[in-house]
Amino acid sequence: MDKKRNIVIIGGGACGPKTAARARRLDSSAQITMVQDEELISYAGCGLPYYISNVIKSRNALLVRDAAAFKRISNVDVLPGTRVESIDRAAHKVNLLELAAGKKFSLDYHKLVIATGANPLLPPIKGINLQGVHVLKRVPDADEIRTLIDESVTKKAVIVGAGLIGVEMAEALAARGLEVTMVEALDKVLPGILDQEISGLLANHITSKGVTLKLGQKVVEFAGGGGKVSRTITDKESIAGDVVIFAIGVRPNSKLAKEAGLEIGPFGDIAVNEYLQTSDPDIYAGGDCVANVSIITGKKAFVPMGSTANKHGHVIAANITGGSDRFPGIVGTACVKVFDFNAGRVGLGEKQAIEAGFEVVTALVAGPDKPGYYPGSREVIIKLIVDRKTRRILGGQGAGPGEVVKRIDVLAAGITMGMTVDTLADLDLAYAPPYNSAMDVLHHTANLLRNKLEGRTVGISPAAAKKKIADEDDFILLDVRSKFENDSTWLETPQMQHLPQPKIYDELDKLDKDTETVVICLRGGRAYQACCTLKAAGFKDVKFVEGSLICWGRDGVYGEQVL
Repeated sequence: MDKKRNIVIIGGGACGPKTAARARRLDSSAQITMVQDEELISYAGCGLPYYISNVIKSRNALLVRDAAAFKRISNVDVLPGTRVESIDRAAHKVNLLELAAGKKFSLDYHKLVIATGANPLLPPIKGINLQGVHVLKRVPDADEIRTLIDESVTKKAVIVGAGLIGVEMAEALAARGLEVTMVEALDKVLPGILDQEISGLLANHITSKGVTLKLGQKVVEFAGGGGKVSRTITDKESIAGDVVIFAIGVRPNSKLAKEAGLEIGPFGDIAVNEYLQTSDPDIYAGGDCVANVSIITGKKAFVPMGSTANKHGHVIAANITGGSDRFPGIVGTACVKVFDFNAGRVGLGEKQAIEAGFEVVTALVAGPDKPGYYPGSREVIIKLIVDRKTRRILGGQGAGPGEVVKRIDVLAAGITMGMTVDTLADLDLAYAPPYNSAMDVLHHTANLLRNKLEGRTVGISPAAAKKKIADEDDFILLDVRSKFENDSTWLETPQMQHLPQPKIYDELDKLDKDTETVVICLRGGRAYQACCTLKAAGFKDVKFVEGSLICWGRDGVYGEQVL
């Protein structure tokens, strides 16, 4: 083998360019060639919804580096508009087709990198090829959607899928003046990312912005005349709209690898080891075409993220130039902005944690992202998931108009390092009124979990409290808000009693110690304190509603009135 390395990289999205740029920094003499089947390379695909909404005014702002710049800055040869037809592993060659000219040729490689990304899921639904039905993957897709919006006759759009792209596109299309309906086959927004408590709050916010949600409905057909879509048909109804965004998820683009005889994983991913090396030691793979090891469970998970793809490129570049870097895995961190809400998750959801065999305890807490007296203070809601036996943090989720993402990042670091809920409760987070309260909402959530783990209190979710009301259970729903706060009457129910928290000591005789009592307030803090008071006074069965009315999710209370 020649001393001069010959590196070929298939794919010019996120992982490919990162690999190419770092490989050049690590090996100044290597021959590096990157092949991309479209004309554009190294663009910010995650910014496409914001280009569609006009938050980003120019498509050029999304183009990080073109082929000429790669050659000039990194001395990398880029072959845009060129498709890899096959990989000849025995001969260490890739066979290529220059699409515009129809020219076939091949390249030799010492090390090959497959960074082919993922393809949108497109099931065989009747009418899915009608004009006006689009997926969003590449810059030309965004260009076409922008044109479609401008030419829309009905000014009505349908988004199929309530995942990350779906909710981002709901905001983008609404910002462009379209009436938006979102259809999701499952029963919640961001179904693969958020648990019901957090997802429900996000759904309420989305509908408050004029988006119609159709949850639990499956699209069965797209219909229209003249080759253009005009209606989306679900298993329950027909929805008008001549702009349709189809975004139900993606699957790894592993076609080349499969045809080359490389090992394929359970998600249709290209199987790789900790070095991101495939079953062929001279071929590496990274980005959305591979699955990753969960640091929490030790098992593979398919969580396609641009951030992960860039980290893959960093590792692969080291290894194809003589290094031995390892990719440790992921904790499944994700975040999204939807209208005036921020949302995020990290680690395992509650159901995932239970399925993984953990004994799960959770806490749900609402609080301000900085002191209430400081201008700009906004609400955040955090759900924390821990293992009862080890007290290890397994996952966290959050939503609200406040600064959610920095809390998710704290949890991402903690989960990666195996942090327990006790360490989180004592974590020395930065404090100053413009940035945070003296005790962060994460501290409060961790302390609530510790109290639950140690049997000091019992909390129930707002959903559980609602079910008790609906089932007409024999219990007291004790509202300990002040009279001013209690002017709202939407929560009227036969089980309701009102006793402001400061008066509890003086008026305990008004309550029945033998009847189950569930305490509620605005955020949950006063309800917890009242719960402790009642328990000390001999009440036999006392609980409080975690997150209380902030997390209740009723229109007009969560949203306009409180937030």
